[in-house]
Amino acid sequence: MAEAHQAVGFLPSLTSDRAEVEFSAPVLQEIYLSGLRSWKRHLSRFWNDFLTGMFPASPLSWLFLFSAIQLAWFLQLDPSLGLMEKIKELLPDWGGQHHRLRGVLAAALFASCLWGALIFTLHVALRLLLSYHGWLLEPHGAMSSLTKTWLALVRIFSGRHPMLFSYQRSLPRQPVPSVQDTVRKYLESVRPVLSDEDFDYTAILAQEFLRLQASLLQWYLWLKSWWASNYVSDWWEEFVYLRSRNSLMVNSNYYMMDFLYVTPTPVQAARAGNAVHALLLYRLRLNRQEILPTLLMGMRPLCSAQYEKIFNTTRIPGVPKDHIRHLRDSRHVAVFHRGRFFRVGTHSQSGLLSPRALEQQFQRILDDPSPACPHEEHLAALTAAPRDMWAQVRRSLKTQAEDALEAVEGAAFFVSLDSEPKGLTREDPTASLDAYAHALLAGRGHDRWFDKSFTLIVFSNGKLGLSVEHSWADCPISGHMWEFTLATECFQLGYSADGHCKGRPDPSLPQPQRLHWDLPDKMHLLISLALRGAKTLSGDIDCHVFPFSHFGKSFIKRCHLSSDSFIQMALQLAHFRDRGQFCLTYESTMTRLFLEGRTETVRSCTREACNFVRAMDDKEKTDPQCLTLFRLAVDKHQALLKAAMSGQGVDRHLFALYIMSQFLHLQSPFLDQVHSEQWQLATSQIPVQQVHLFDVHNHPDYVSSGGGFGPVSDHGYGVSYIFMGNDTITFHISNKKSSTKTDSHRLGQHIEAALLDVASLFQEGQHLKRGCRELGEDSGHRVNSLPCHTGGSRTSTTPTNF
Repeated sequence: MAEAHQAVGFLPSLTSDRAEVEFSAPVLQEIYLSGLRSWKRHLSRFWNDFLTGMFPASPLSWLFLFSAIQLAWFLQLDPSLGLMEKIKELLPDWGGQHHRLRGVLAAALFASCLWGALIFTLHVALRLLLSYHGWLLEPHGAMSSLTKTWLALVRIFSGRHPMLFSYQRSLPRQPVPSVQDTVRKYLESVRPVLSDEDFDYTAILAQEFLRLQASLLQWYLWLKSWWASNYVSDWWEEFVYLRSRNSLMVNSNYYMMDFLYVTPTPVQAARAGNAVHALLLYRLRLNRQEILPTLLMGMRPLCSAQYEKIFNTTRIPGVPKDHIRHLRDSRHVAVFHRGRFFRVGTHSQSGLLSPRALEQQFQRILDDPSPACPHEEHLAALTAAPRDMWAQVRRSLKTQAEDALEAVEGAAFFVSLDSEPKGLTREDPTASLDAYAHALLAGRGHDRWFDKSFTLIVFSNGKLGLSVEHSWADCPISGHMWEFTLATECFQLGYSADGHCKGRPDPSLPQPQRLHWDLPDKMHLLISLALRGAKTLSGDIDCHVFPFSHFGKSFIKRCHLSSDSFIQMALQLAHFRDRGQFCLTYESTMTRLFLEGRTETVRSCTREACNFVRAMDDKEKTDPQCLTLFRLAVDKHQALLKAAMSGQGVDRHLFALYIMSQFLHLQSPFLDQVHSEQWQLATSQIPVQQVHLFDVHNHPDYVSSGGGFGPVSDHGYGVSYIFMGNDTITFHISNKKSSTKTDSHRLGQHIEAALLDVASLFQEGQHLKRGCRELGEDSGHRVNSLPCHTGGSRTSTTPTNF
């Protein structure tokens, strides 16, 4: 989600003297180290591999094979063709009385070798099958005979009852695309946003790159792809995230919201107790690998590697780069309330604390009248400071308050008990939702520990939210966890009639441990500087959230269109009306079809999209003509999306080529220009991955309302969206208040108008446009430029608790 900001910002960090020192290492050494890191990760997962390495076979299959060999031996048959006799000869001679034992051991060794060879063969066969991506490129609703055969073979070789990491050894590696194809696709993507003169210049640079540097860089990338698990992901993590020197707040973190219209309980401590318990239940299932791997089409597995670092993880600041610290286990959470830090244990001798016991601990913190120590209240603002500054201060802090710092950084996650209410209100739905989003994204600059993998935020009225650090994983991973948390704490754990967690308190529990920070005087000034910078950054961000309820996914499906492509084309129309020009558009998609894959960019502003947008504001164009152009734009977007998912995207390949050029000290004006581009529109869809957890028909309000991220550029927008059930789409928009060119509320109005305009091209959507046009004068577009923007209002008879 927020990765686009980091992807643009990583280039300046490579020009510093410190970064150049890192690039002085020979490129072959860097490729070797990349592979070494991959193998170290494989070794660290040894226990998981032991548990799941037998997949798709099972221990019973070994026992069956051993029994069959023994039976054949009893019947004087030798299925080993003499190998077992040779194994017996290699075994020690323990005397004649142990002759039968030697036979059994030889049979067991032969059965184990045969069983291991069978598993290896199954893994190789499955990896070859999973390398086929023809199913992605086929039209929606159509399936060729080849794909049907492929699905049948995948089903045969996939086994039964997979665990979370069962498929990791069978996933193919991400391929390195053809450099000629990548450059061609890049030039095609920038053509709509460049003038003829600029495009000709860019094309000349591209041809020079292909002639002089491309083949050498491509060869080294191919070598790395063969040796390391993924040719791009480790560099993406290091150079895009860990080397960034900017503040994590707004620039790197993103947020996830609670239910939009429902608050299960107004009791803050109770909501915190159930939510923390649900999160720890998710961690327990994660440790036991009871979370099912994500399967596309119910058959094609996605990489699960990113799940490993959800909990017990902290991004540690350093110079010239940060590093990610992950602990195997942690039995406490760190809690912040009114400027004070606490350590709250999550387990007793009998196991995980109950929700009621956790509520009791959080209530004790809320009732604690002790004040914050001087400057302790604003200490966490250091985690929102530029990373070099925080790295230097942390060294001193680790010396002065090592125990307190370890309690925070070694926690399972961070919990912020906010002293203010947030969420949707009836009195001012638009302003209240915007303030809710801003509080989750930035807070007050000193009440979130931005280094933690995620911070659970519980507001005084019981509303929840997450602030997530981006380097360790991407949004679908935290989204999967968040869906489980909301569904579990609300539907399974539940609340009593008085709003408290079910069960009884445990008076024998010790009080939460107050953390004490011994802060030297010289640190006070640094904390004040960090707080000032955090407040400036927070105050410059404008967030706007609105649920679009005129139609949703069900309407788009009836139009036989991809819901994501539908929204992306509407966003192109809205942005053009907002700014009067086209721009490079960043849409994030996943590459988890491959081992340790992360994300790729879909460049949504295509020539076909621009033709459609121009036609929509051309009064001489008829609706059928616009609809034809719209379908062409959607088809093009789908082709780009599928290519990106199958490892044939543009941006990650160009990124890896650029990093390789730096290691080789090859100057490429073309690659320099590519990575100096500004993404004025960054977009992301938040998928609902576990539909079975929510009953959208009987409880339509109990659906997560998604989340958002900060703008990518100073004069750009960040837009995310989520399909809430079948009839609502919630948008999260952000921009910088200091920009005179952007306005998130204005763009929200254009998005609603664009959606209604596009829907009106279809027969079922004709009534939607007319109802909105009546509210204002025509501004030259197909609908009024300031349409009937709901901004979060809702008329519903469903009982709600705001």
